[in-house]
Amino acid sequence: MSLLLAGGLTASGLGLAGAAHAAAPAASGDILAQLKAIPGMTVQEKSSTLPGYRWFWLTYKQPVDHRKPRGKWFEQRIMLEHRDASAPMVEYTSGYNTPETMFQSEPTALLKANQISVEYRYFTPSRPTAANWKYDNIWQAATDEHRIVKALKPIYKAKWINTGGSKGGMTATYHKRFYPNDVDGSVVYVAPNDYNNNHDKAYDRFFQTVGTDPQCRAHVKDLAREILKRRTAMETRLTADAKANGWTFSILKTVDRAFENSVMDFEWGFWQYHLQAECASLPATNASDDAIYKVFMDIADGSSYADQNLAAYIPYYYQAGTQLGWPSPKFPNLHDLLRYESSYVPRTYVPRDIQMKFDNGKAMRDIDAWVRGNANHMLFLYGANDPWGSKPFRLGKGSRDSAVYVAPGMNHSGRLIAKLPDAQRAKAIADLQRWAGVTPSMRAANVVPTPMGEDPTLAKRPPL
Repeated sequence: MSLLLAGGLTASGLGLAGAAHAAAPAASGDILAQLKAIPGMTVQEKSSTLPGYRWFWLTYKQPVDHRKPRGKWFEQRIMLEHRDASAPMVEYTSGYNTPETMFQSEPTALLKANQISVEYRYFTPSRPTAANWKYDNIWQAATDEHRIVKALKPIYKAKWINTGGSKGGMTATYHKRFYPNDVDGSVVYVAPNDYNNNHDKAYDRFFQTVGTDPQCRAHVKDLAREILKRRTAMETRLTADAKANGWTFSILKTVDRAFENSVMDFEWGFWQYHLQAECASLPATNASDDAIYKVFMDIADGSSYADQNLAAYIPYYYQAGTQLGWPSPKFPNLHDLLRYESSYVPRTYVPRDIQMKFDNGKAMRDIDAWVRGNANHMLFLYGANDPWGSKPFRLGKGSRDSAVYVAPGMNHSGRLIAKLPDAQRAKAIADLQRWAGVTPSMRAANVVPTPMGEDPTLAKRPPL
């Protein structure tokens, strides 16, 4: 459960924001003692599963509203994987919950760096009690990260790199936009850039041309249509699974609406999480109801729109419907079979007692303009077959020492440097090492180290 502290004061009378900068931790000594010396920080060491690393869980007291630092507070979770205080630090942002198992992001593995994984505000348990949802916005979250960086830099004095995939990549970009001096470089994976939410034809063009096999492309579309044509048989199975697993559908109102929203995810979900080669394992459209239901659940997951799964992602859907924007592909292969096409928007997935108002793209246009005009030491990586890359970040005349790479045939993966063509991979690694102050390795240009573990949150994303 998140903790809320109203205007907690130190003995000196300083609010915690003042205390965090008034007493810097010791520059030497055991890392555990140094972490505990940070005002507002709690520390728990756990048994490491990564050789050469120590594992810490931290919580850090953050203002609910950074513009009112003496107001209400909450505790934000941070996972720290400590190797050596003199090594670079990678700040990993999932944009959602922080993973609860040790893992190395691709930049961490390449740099042999320390890593912190920051849980995004309003994701449980990093959520204020009686949350005021208007503070679930990109500037407040970037300022959370800014305070964490500022608190830890007296210990980790080497170069800092931030990174993340999907919403985590967006989060890393927004942090760099609002606090460009916090980190020395950014590696941004598969981050959508919905700078014009009202013009989503890019998604339609993507689904018309994705991949190199027109038969695969057509078969995925046909399977989605077949699932809808068998609505009664599919919903009978989904209802039985819901009863067996305790899924309820009060937010979407009915199983029928939840089922249809999941089917609208089917084509997107295949290309986001699967590779074209997997087309060969898909069932034929005349397969049995059980086989069709299985592929529906494997790819679109009919439980995605159950209350139990939606609840964890309300902070995301709130942000999508207020600032981030959302994809609105057309469904020409499904249109005549759809009953609730207009429900495929973030407002549908957020309880009605939470007020939402979209800013008409103001925040995202600002981010897009900043990247094009100011990006410095930033890598943007996309998978060629990932629908989220339909509206990518763009570099402009004002950007410096930055690049956008597209990995051929790849999907929504957070390990794309390893999948780039040789020359691009070598250039990306060399740039990253230079920004991080790491001596270039001739071997690294050709071989990407095998990371230990994977962020499990990147393997499952909200369907919209």
